[in-house]
Amino acid sequence: MSRVHTGESVLSRGVRIIESFGVGDASLTVSAIARRSGLHVATASRLIGELVGFGWLERDGRRVRIGVRLWEVASRASSTVELREAAMPFMEDVHAVIGHHTQLAVLDDDEVLFVERLTAPGAAVNYTRIAGRLPLHASSSGLVLLAHSAVEVQERILRNELHVYTDKTIRTSRQLRTALAEVRRQDFAFCAGHIYPETTGIAVPIRDPNALVVAALALVVPNDDQARTWIPALQAAARGITRVMATISPPGSE
Repeated sequence: MSRVHTGESVLSRGVRIIESFGVGDASLTVSAIARRSGLHVATASRLIGELVGFGWLERDGRRVRIGVRLWEVASRASSTVELREAAMPFMEDVHAVIGHHTQLAVLDDDEVLFVERLTAPGAAVNYTRIAGRLPLHASSSGLVLLAHSAVEVQERILRNELHVYTDKTIRTSRQLRTALAEVRRQDFAFCAGHIYPETTGIAVPIRDPNALVVAALALVVPNDDQARTWIPALQAAARGITRVMATISPPGSE
C-alpha cells in the first residue's frame, strides 16, 4: 500500500473521505469533504475521482454522494444482513399494531448503531435513523446492549462523561450502574423522556442461539400512560426474532 510523506496510506485517506459523509448528508462539495477529512482540496479531489471510478462515490455536477456500488458491497457483506432479515417480519407486525417507530440496533464502537427502522407519518418525534448512532447511556436500545456487554465496555462507558439531553437523561455513573442492573433484572429498558421530553424509548434484547445478546429491538412512542402496555408485544417479537436466528445460525455452525 503506497503512503504519503506523512506516513499515512492512500487507503487511510480514502476511508477519511468516505467517512466525511455523516447522517443526513445526501451529498457534499469537494471542499466540504476536504475540510472534514483534513485533506488538501487537490488531494481530496484526486482521490474522489478515483473513488468515483470504482463506483464508491458518484458526482452530480459540483456535488459528491455515496455511490451505489459502495452501498451494494456493504449491504451484501454486512454481519447485520441475517439479523435484519430475521427481524423484519416481526418489526412489521409490531409497527402495524403500534404505529410508531420500531427500530433495530446493534453495539458498535461504544455506541448504538441503528441498522433498521420502520416509521409512519404522525409517529412520535425520534432522533434516530438508519445508520444513525446514539450514546449507549441515553437510549433504551443502548441500555439493553450495554447491560449485556463485556465488563470492560461497561466500565469504559461508566468512566466517560455522559451527554445530557433532558432532565431525565442518565448523567452519573451511579445512575447508569443502577439502570443497567434494572435492565438485566427486568429484561427490558424503559426510558421516558431521556432524549425528548415527549417521547419514551422501550427496548428488549435479541439473543443468538448461544443466548448472547446481539441486538436490541425498540420502540419510540409518546411519553404517556399507554407506553408500558407495549412491552409484552415487543418482548414477544424479540423472542420470535431469536427463534428465527436460531434456525439461520444453529449452535455449533461455522
